[in-house]
Amino acid sequence: MSLKILGFTALAALCATSALATPDVVMKGRLTGTAHQTYIDLPFQVPEGVTRITVSFRYTGREQKSTIDLGLDDPNGFRGWSGGNKSEFTLSATDATPSYLPGPIITGTWNLVMGVPNMRPDAISDYEADITFGHANDKVTVSAFTDKPLNDKPGWYRGDFHSHSAHSDGNCLSLAGQKVPCPAFLTLEAAKARGLDFVALSDHNSTSQYDSERELQPYFDTLLLIPAREITTFHGHANIFGTTEFVPFRLGTKALPDVKTLADIVHAKGALISVSHPTAPTGEACMGCGWDAPTDYSDIDAIEVVNGGSVFAQHGVEGPTDGIPFWQARLNEGHHLTAIGGSDNHDAPDTPDHRSPVGLPTTVIYAENLSQAALLDGMKKGRAFVDMGVGADRLLDLKATSEKKSAVMGETLAVRANSNVLVEVEVKADAGSRAELILNGQLQPQVLPVDAGHATVSFHVTPKGQGAHWVRVNIRDKDGKIEMISNPIYFKLIKK
Repeated sequence: MSLKILGFTALAALCATSALATPDVVMKGRLTGTAHQTYIDLPFQVPEGVTRITVSFRYTGREQKSTIDLGLDDPNGFRGWSGGNKSEFTLSATDATPSYLPGPIITGTWNLVMGVPNMRPDAISDYEADITFGHANDKVTVSAFTDKPLNDKPGWYRGDFHSHSAHSDGNCLSLAGQKVPCPAFLTLEAAKARGLDFVALSDHNSTSQYDSERELQPYFDTLLLIPAREITTFHGHANIFGTTEFVPFRLGTKALPDVKTLADIVHAKGALISVSHPTAPTGEACMGCGWDAPTDYSDIDAIEVVNGGSVFAQHGVEGPTDGIPFWQARLNEGHHLTAIGGSDNHDAPDTPDHRSPVGLPTTVIYAENLSQAALLDGMKKGRAFVDMGVGADRLLDLKATSEKKSAVMGETLAVRANSNVLVEVEVKADAGSRAELILNGQLQPQVLPVDAGHATVSFHVTPKGQGAHWVRVNIRDKDGKIEMISNPIYFKLIKK
């Protein structure tokens, strides 16, 4: 065995495929036939403050049947063994790639263990281990369960931002018909059956679901899994999207004195925060469900305006727990908050007597590709609508034009007060649908029918007066129920 340090050239082609950040530790070497059926420790130091370790490993000589297995020990002992089945893995206190154990990242000497079950006497194998450290406030992509887009094309992607599994209070019937905690994979199967492109398992205050998702994402390679969590407090619930790192949830304690602290922690991790079912009743039937925490809404990214549980209880979007008025009041205060929807599913599987609520409602986001970063960017920008129906071709988009300047849904258009603004609505909806316009929270008198299939309808509005200015659209079905909800286009009034 030789531990000669190699130049980059020997492994250039392999290194070029790595999607990881610049590694903190690089260990290179060469194995010969004497390494056959031996174990080799590659020690490395983990400094204080590290919260995640990610390993990328490559080696040559496979054509000679050389095989190198991998494992990892921390200063206290065993943290996992993946053998020859993984060339990259990650682990932290909250989650780990299958084969490895989540847990504290201990300061001190760790060992990447190479097992060599086969090395021919005349074989030579060059290897490289790149080790990258993560820290609590890093804005990095390792919280995602895949580092590559599942679809690299720009377009509208459909998903469910609110669902639960056995990792909190999700339940379903076992094979014997008994009510049991529901395995996470059943939610994902229901999401694919509904035709979704992404789903967020937002179990209450839990991080254990991330281990399941790291295991399941490679199999569900057309369904993007977004790390999420429902922060459940005594004064309301909020979903966070985009980090697997622990976030405190005990609002009103020293660790989390207020909502601003929560939002700051979430944003420091490169994640987004959305208030869930803000107008839900609070009491013994739903403890802490309604949002009454003192909040500066400039700290919030989105509002769950449609909650599947509420829709089921009140037979439609509109009713006692309708989140739209709450959201529109925040818009009128001048906040730009994206409207999203979530099923709040707790019982995923379809059965002969039960239709899974996963994907009802759906949030549809325009994104540059099907990746966590692109979807959350689309959410933050407000390039999204909420859909109560199913079908991959359903669409609702807005464009506002004034004096040769235009903006699309989520954007801000500078207009002169009392000017005429054309609002064009692009719709793909069911027969008998109609479009209604809401200006600054007020329903406008003109209601336009929407042709079945792909249609465009147009309104004219005149922004004037004081306060916030914005416009959005509802699409109602033939029975008068809301089936789609757009996000706004905002107006900035300028002097003549």
